[in-house]
Amino acid sequence: MSSQTSPTALVDELKSLRDRVLGITESVVATADGLLVAADTAAVHPESAAALSAAMLGLGQRTAAEVGLGGLRDVVTRCHGGYVVVLAIGDRALLMVLGDEGLDIAALHRESPAAIRRLGELLGLAPAF
Repeated sequence: MSSQTSPTALVDELKSLRDRVLGITESVVATADGLLVAADTAAVHPESAAALSAAMLGLGQRTAAEVGLGGLRDVVTRCHGGYVVVLAIGDRALLMVLGDEGLDIAALHRESPAAIRRLGELLGLAPAF
């Protein structure tokens, strides 16, 4: 990832996604091995969220490979109080989104490809396709 990445630009992109998708409460960008890169959080400890999200992503990727259903798109965990969604940003980073019970999953799936592309560009990662 680029050492020239502006944390402010990454946080601005996270806030923009939160503004476009109803129900997003917090989000984190991390490396695929769980190191925090940027966060738009208030209640969640961002370093812990980054590390746990990397584990979720790795498990999801391994499961997708084992069952032979193609590449992983996202990992969605639905809890009593809302959602945790983890999306890969290429093979070196991830986006973790927290949402309340009203999270508009369809809107997240519509908006996330462009957000992932922009985050990847900001991180200096080549597009995966």
